[in-house]
This record gives sequence, structure tokens and C-alpha cells, in this order.
Amino acid sequence: MLKPKTIINMKPKLLALLLSITLSPLSLFAQTFVQRYADIANQTSQTNITNYLTEYEALGVKYRNTQALENAYQWLVNKYTGFGYTASQLSTDTYSYSGSTCKNLVVTKVGTLYPNTYVIVCGHYDSITGTGTNDNGSGVASILEMARLLKDVNTEYSIKFINFSGEEDGLKGSQHYVSSVVNGTTPKMNIRLVFNLDEVGGVAGMTNNTITCERDTNGTPSTNNAASSAMTNELITCVGLYSPLQTTLSYAYASDYMPFQANNEIITGFFETNETTHKHTATDLLVNMDPVYNFKVAKAATGALLHFAKAETTLSVNNFEKDFQVSFFPNPTKDSIHINMGNLETSSYDFTITDINGKSVLNKRIFNPKLIEAVSIEGLSKGMYLMTLNSGDKKISKKIVIE
Repeated sequence: MLKPKTIINMKPKLLALLLSITLSPLSLFAQTFVQRYADIANQTSQTNITNYLTEYEALGVKYRNTQALENAYQWLVNKYTGFGYTASQLSTDTYSYSGSTCKNLVVTKVGTLYPNTYVIVCGHYDSITGTGTNDNGSGVASILEMARLLKDVNTEYSIKFINFSGEEDGLKGSQHYVSSVVNGTTPKMNIRLVFNLDEVGGVAGMTNNTITCERDTNGTPSTNNAASSAMTNELITCVGLYSPLQTTLSYAYASDYMPFQANNEIITGFFETNETTHKHTATDLLVNMDPVYNFKVAKAATGALLHFAKAETTLSVNNFEKDFQVSFFPNPTKDSIHINMGNLETSSYDFTITDINGKSVLNKRIFNPKLIEAVSIEGLSKGMYLMTLNSGDKKISKKIVIE
């Protein structure tokens, strides 16, 4: 996509100081350095970023109706499963246009406190004319590294990592996702923020030390402009806290966050400040990028995502090998309980609800479970219960309260 000139450019510490004075009430909760977030962001791997870019480039021109696009989709699936995400956490949003069938890949990580509210991290994996190593292999590489680093980190809000196709044909994939999934969910999907990464690879031979942070300035609708500005201010602060990059402020334009913007969602994004001249050509290649800059962007994005999703600020006392991030929500609850499988991979499981006297009041077996299963608990008396999920030799028990 072509970007307009940016309008604000200053060092992140100075900008963070100014923003702390002028931010809107939406973003006035404390936003300070969190050592735990820095520790995670510092695990961003330059080797991984370079390898992702190299592998993505080798897949070829990823345009609609090409084997390269399907191969890229499968490559992404293999990457996420290699990180440890389970089949139930991966879903495919399939759609058709111009006689072609395309796929959006969605990876869901359920939050601990607000499981039905999502921070969406997105970028497109299709390309046109060339391999698109910068536009948008760079965004793909960043998102993959973010997903790897956050896999076993508890976050209050749920996260969806989305790799869209059809962006180069006019945002087809993201438009379909918004209309069919976001608005097709009952009730409508509750989105805290959409964070888009598009073309963040920098330019070889230039000093790439600044990332452009984008906010919504569109007039149709304009009701979320203030919230988008506030979130983008927080993004700018995070860049200064968790990466060596400086920031420039600009506005959102012609990428996959725009269908969300039109749907009145809150958006923000990253875009390279030194803009490549190679996009949409056969020379959009790794040799013409700055993979070190891409690494720094991924590091900044990871710190920001930890902030936006409200990740735990200390190392979790939970043993992920034992509880697999399985959770039951809402808690307290009334008429139904939702079972989040987390990282547990199984073809079936049993669950039991036991009252305080040790009596089993509900037993059920779930075959071919989805990531989240809803179970009716109508008829059970108010009080405290123990809910237990059993799958083979795996057993996870948690207390729930029925109101």
C-alpha cells in the first residue's frame, strides 16, 4: 500500500512524556515499564526473523489461484503448530472471489479474565507480481514471532493472530472476515483492538531506526477516532519502552485494518518509515530489506501486544505441562459454562461437576471438541463446585461458582 507522509517524529522518551500529559481519559491507566514484558520481548530472535523471511520468499508469488498461496497457507499452519498451538486453536476462514478460493488463517489464544474480548493482531500473507518479502513477509515474520513468544503467557484478553489473504486484490480477506465472522458471531465479536502490521521490513542501505504508528482519522465513521488515537499513543509509548526504535505518527490507510475501521472497531498499526521502492515488483526481496529493522519491529510489537492484551506481569506459577491453559468461564456463572481447551490436544474428553459434598451433579463426554465448548448447567443449585476435565492421563480441576 502507498502511505502518505507522516506528521510527527520525535524520540520515544520525549514523546512518551508529552503523551503522559495529553492522553485522553481512555488511556490514562498507568503505562510504565514492565520488566516481565521486556524479558519476553528480549527473547525476539533475529535468527527466527531472518529464517521466516527466507522461507517466505522461497515460496514464490503468492497470488490468488496459485499453488504458492496455498503453500504459504500450509507453511503458516506448520509454523503455528510447531510453536505448540493445537488444531483446535487454528481455524480457517475460507471465501471466494474472481473464481478463486482463498483462506484466512486464524489462531486463537483465550484470555484468563476477558475470554470473549479480543486483541486482533493481523497482516496479509498474499503478494502480487513478486514474492512480497517486505510487502508483507515482514509483517508475517513479526506476527509469527509474536505468536511464538506469547504462546505460554497468560493474558487477560484473548488474542487472535490472523493471517489474511486477498489484501493485494482490495482487502478481500479482511472484508470477508469482518462481515462473516466478526458480524456473523452472536453476539457480535467484541474487539478491544485491531493491531495491523504491513510492510515493516525497512530499506537496505538506509538508517532504519523509526517505525510509523498509525491511527484512525477517517470520518466515516468517526466515533472511534479518539479511542484509536489513544491506543496508538499507547503503542508509541510501548515502542519506546521495549525496543530501540523511534516513532513517527501517521494515519491508517489501505490495509487490512480498514474493514475493521469501517465496522467501527478500534484500530492501530505499524508501517515502515523508510518506504521501499520495490513493493509489488519482482525485486521485493530480502536483499533489498533490512532484517535487523524487521527484528526490532517484532520486538516492539511483542512489547505492545503484551500491554494491549494485559499479560501477566510476573512469571506464572501455573505449570503449563499440567494445566495446558485449560479454563472454565465465565466464573461465577449462571446458566452455562464454557470450556476452553487451551493447549490440550485431544480427540475427546470427559468433564464432571462435583458439589461441595463430593457428589457428581453433571457428567458429559465431548467428542471432536472445539477450542471452546458451551455446556448448559441449568438446574444446578447456586454454590461452589469443582469442575474437572479428564482426557487420558490428563486431569485438570478448577473451582467454579454458580450464582
